[in-house]
Formats: sequence, structure tokens, C-alpha cells
Amino acid sequence: MIKEILTGRETINVPCTIEIENTFESLHAHVDLDGDLEMNAGDQVLVHGDPVRVPYGQKVTLRRFATVTRANRLDRAWTRILARLELTELYEVSFSSGSKL
Repeated sequence: MIKEILTGRETINVPCTIEIENTFESLHAHVDLDGDLEMNAGDQVLVHGDPVRVPYGQKVTLRRFATVTRANRLDRAWTRILARLELTELYEVSFSSGSKL
């Protein structure tokens, strides 16, 4: 466990499929990694290649390579802590009108 914290992170290069849509119904970009790679909290994905611009009303599907950088135990724990703290920010919502009756 100590060795994992002190050493660098594991990287894996894998092919992937990118789907980008820029239409009235949807504006999204999805990356599907090939193989049976399980992603965990804190893992990062970097897709290689030139930037892609999709004109309005179109949808594009591309094949590229991606580098997955695995988070170590410390990174995973830190990511989970930050996610909990950010989630609690959503609880601080007020539904008052701001005017006194």
C-alpha cells in the first residue's frame, strides 16, 4: 500500500470510440473505451488526436486512442472526499421568495 502511494500511477493505452453530437435535441460527447476496462474514482482519460469541431445539426463518430491513468489509493480517497463535500453544497438551497409578507 505504501509503495503504491509513493510510486507513479499506472497508464494504459487503449483504442476508443468517440461520439459527438451537436443538434437541437442534444449536445454531448461520449467516449467508449475498448475492452473490459473498469473505471474507478480518480482515474483519468486523455483522448489523443486533433481537436474535433462538429457543426450545428451534425453527429460524428470517430476512432482514436486514449490513455487511461489509474489513480492510486490516495487519489481515490481524495476524490471520494471531494465528491462528498461538493454534494453537500447542493443541500444549501433556499426556496424563500426573499420578500416578507
